[in-house]
Amino acid sequence: MALSQRLEFRQSQSLVMTPQLMQAIKLLQLSNLDLTTFVEEELERNPLLERANDEAPGEASAETGQFSDHDGEDSGGSGDADGFGGSAEAFEPGQEEWMSKDLGTRAEIEQTLDTGLDNVFSEEPAETAARNAQDAAPTTYTEWGGGASGDEDYNLEAFVAAETTLSDHLAEQLSVAFTGAAQRMIGQYLIDLVDEAGYLPPDLGQAAERLGASQKDVEDVLAVLQKFDPPGVCARSLSECLAIQLRELDRYDPAMQALVEHLDLLAKRDIASLRKLCGVDDEDIADMIGEIRRLNPKPGMKFGSARLQTMVPDVYVRPGPDGGWHVELNSDTLPRVLVNQTYYSELSKKIGKDGDKSYFTDALQNATWLVRALDQRARTILKVATEIVRQQDGFFTHGVAHLRPLNLKAVADAIQMHESTVSRVTANKYMATNRGTFELKYFFTASIASADGGEAHSAEAVRHHIKQLIDSEEPSAILSDDTIVERLRASGIDIARRTVAKYREAMRIPSSVQRRRDKQSALGNVLSTALSDRSRNPEPA
Repeated sequence: MALSQRLEFRQSQSLVMTPQLMQAIKLLQLSNLDLTTFVEEELERNPLLERANDEAPGEASAETGQFSDHDGEDSGGSGDADGFGGSAEAFEPGQEEWMSKDLGTRAEIEQTLDTGLDNVFSEEPAETAARNAQDAAPTTYTEWGGGASGDEDYNLEAFVAAETTLSDHLAEQLSVAFTGAAQRMIGQYLIDLVDEAGYLPPDLGQAAERLGASQKDVEDVLAVLQKFDPPGVCARSLSECLAIQLRELDRYDPAMQALVEHLDLLAKRDIASLRKLCGVDDEDIADMIGEIRRLNPKPGMKFGSARLQTMVPDVYVRPGPDGGWHVELNSDTLPRVLVNQTYYSELSKKIGKDGDKSYFTDALQNATWLVRALDQRARTILKVATEIVRQQDGFFTHGVAHLRPLNLKAVADAIQMHESTVSRVTANKYMATNRGTFELKYFFTASIASADGGEAHSAEAVRHHIKQLIDSEEPSAILSDDTIVERLRASGIDIARRTVAKYREAMRIPSSVQRRRDKQSALGNVLSTALSDRSRNPEPA
């Protein structure tokens, strides 16, 4: 078979992911905070973009001119278009006339004023001004000598009310505890590893290697850090944190040490094993457990931590007048930007270089694309949210027990979009409803078959049903997972035991054995308190 060359024409269709299309897809999954940051960067980068709520250059001056004319009329002057200038011109001639008028001798002036000049002008004006300036309190930060800033936005309360963080509090103590540079470096490195609860990572083996210090030096510095305020800080585990606090209270005896080293038994309420390990009686073990409960397991939480950003909903859902639901976008989360076509038309007449023309042409295209992409993003979010509300009408009317099974495909088919688009829209977006604020992904739940062959149940509704059963159980009749399965099947929900256990653990609900111990212990405490109160106040015979 001979090899030969030839030309062929083929026609095919393909989706080309242009940079703008990729950016538009990225905008869909951004949260409102990330979107605001992205738009701010584009406003700084693109000279043809501007905020829709920015004032026009002439608006501020027009308002100032109107205000100035009004002032001129009130002062009795013939104000003109120059604002304050007209008022000043009307005042100046009168001032010059008064200054040039001959007032006569001192005696004539005192006779005219019917008093002495010393009573009217007690001091020279320059002396008075200098004395007032000397006695006046400093009014700006610069006058206090604290800086060179004369900004009117300076707020002293921002410094006075600043919240002290745990890292700052420990750093202040570090500067006093150590004088050596190497020890301070090790201490600062360890302080930077402390989390907001006051704990260090369990393994500090890499600290010595990274700092080029010996393991003994790190342990010595750590021993000093663990004596800092608050007690229990810089611990590597809960047991170590409690042990530090007990040493501070001088209560870390061998019995308490055994209790702290076996906190897992305390969590399981295995009091008999703890009593045996500690070698104490029932009364002593109860007192020891009471002391443990009075300690602070998270000593760093009382200090200021990183500021949490308030979650702002992207969509509001309100009851409509016709019995339905009204869905609207939160306008506060939608950036408003415009393309300044006037500026571009003026520049296009003056720019002569080809490179400059190409730059501003690209800027115009990017600005126009961004405005359209933001509008399309808002429309897509509203369309997806409206369909979710339509599909989950029972939830908004009756509650979580009526949440229906829903997947991305059902919403995508209803609004004629791709599943990936719906997935990006529902990421990091929140909906404020009459039953609280939820992420859009909350309304997409798995389907659980019905026991009688009817309509399937939502996984979230099943979890809610399980929680209701456990919350209503009696201390004398704790429901096991098998019993919960039987009751759910009696309610028409076909579910396996392992699924019940998985849902229970996801909701952080302990097992039936642990719940029985907890409720019996709580009941025993109530009965003992009632008996002790009755023994203190016996009924009269």
